[in-house]
Amino acid sequence: MKTSRLYFLALFFSLIFIFESGFLVIGHRGNPSKYPEETIQSDNSAFADGADYVELDLHVSKDNVLVVSHDRDLSRVIGSPVIVSQNNFSYLNTLKQANGESIISLDQLFDYYKDKPNTKFLLETKKTKHNSPKNMEELLASSIKKYHMQDRVMIHSFSAPSLKTMSQLLPDVPRIFIVGSLQRINFDVLSYVNGINISSDLVTQNPKLISQLHALHQKVFVWAEMNESPKLWNWLINNDVDGVVTNFPARGYKYKLAKSGTKKYTVNKDGIYFGRTPTGVSVNPYLKVKTSKQISFLQPVHVSSAVIASGQTFYQIGDKEFVPADLVSLDLQPEWILPYWNLSIINPTQNPIFTYNKPDRQSGKKAQLMPNKRYKILGVSGGVNDLWLLTDYGWVKSSNILYYGLFNKNTFAYKNYRKLDLAYRQTNVALFPYLPVEKVPIKNFWSTYSDVNAVIFNQR
Repeated sequence: MKTSRLYFLALFFSLIFIFESGFLVIGHRGNPSKYPEETIQSDNSAFADGADYVELDLHVSKDNVLVVSHDRDLSRVIGSPVIVSQNNFSYLNTLKQANGESIISLDQLFDYYKDKPNTKFLLETKKTKHNSPKNMEELLASSIKKYHMQDRVMIHSFSAPSLKTMSQLLPDVPRIFIVGSLQRINFDVLSYVNGINISSDLVTQNPKLISQLHALHQKVFVWAEMNESPKLWNWLINNDVDGVVTNFPARGYKYKLAKSGTKKYTVNKDGIYFGRTPTGVSVNPYLKVKTSKQISFLQPVHVSSAVIASGQTFYQIGDKEFVPADLVSLDLQPEWILPYWNLSIINPTQNPIFTYNKPDRQSGKKAQLMPNKRYKILGVSGGVNDLWLLTDYGWVKSSNILYYGLFNKNTFAYKNYRKLDLAYRQTNVALFPYLPVEKVPIKNFWSTYSDVNAVIFNQR
């Protein structure tokens, strides 16, 4: 009876904390759906989109410098097979990522953010099965102390020994154990960690797991690519997770606001209107009373706040001035869009492609883009790596179509396309003038056999 009462109290107080604090939105490697992962640009974008923390990975260079990178081999991010542990940081720091940023150290990251107190980090120690490199935790603790980041970091890792060492070096810094299997969770590990980071599959397959871990005074974080599945998002936030590690921090932030019932939130960012036709400005987003003012293509605006009314988001761009948010991008620059603006788009498949009511797969399907037909771009939304295009038939994800018409090297569009850095180019571009897709007739075996024999014996 006493044990049951203690269990109930532990569960009760842990739930109080959760309901009061909501859940943390953690940008996985920054904001990789918009900018190259684990770069300052990507981190800044994640924080601007509402992330409470940014999750980053650490390796140790040959000369014992903590390097910010998910992979030990940098091939994927710089295009060359460079191993972090086999090179001094002075060389690694000269290597450029797709957006022109250098590979950076943890010290450089902390130095950049030291005077930005609202920026916080979830740092992963990347260790081998033999718990190497052995000095990673000492290097990490030293850097955290040097920049006074004790209250602005959490540490997580697949390596239990690494977290145990961190519990001794920095006992007040939260430590989270990453698991892909429930078999890895045991009472020994729970004695020196503060939370468990679990795959979304494990959580959804074991619905009682969250409450069980809370009863053991463990925070529960969930990791997944967290694309645009409303079913998964709704399940997670309604089951009181403490944090979600996501590739889409803006979406996580919206769910966090929805959970708290918030209808208005601060933005304080500059944006650009990317609609082909002007849109009217309303006095307020609820009655939608229009003013005589309009905003036009490529017009810059400053968005002070966002308001959610009747399921639609509006941006406040002045005193009693509101516009629909769909065509105002807070992430795009004109030069990134102009090469494609007067191009057509085509469906590159033999099957219809669905369009949506808004630049969001959760908004509901609207119509279809058919094969063998060109469509005009009426507007754009999102970021470079998460771009949506407005057509007469609704919104479509840029990655699902081909841009058509970039064939003449003497055109304005082609020249501007070539000027773009590789990080900002859309690569789904038709290379040749479009020919309709035709289904190839498939012959049966005997028909093919007869054709071959006819050729062999010169019967044709």
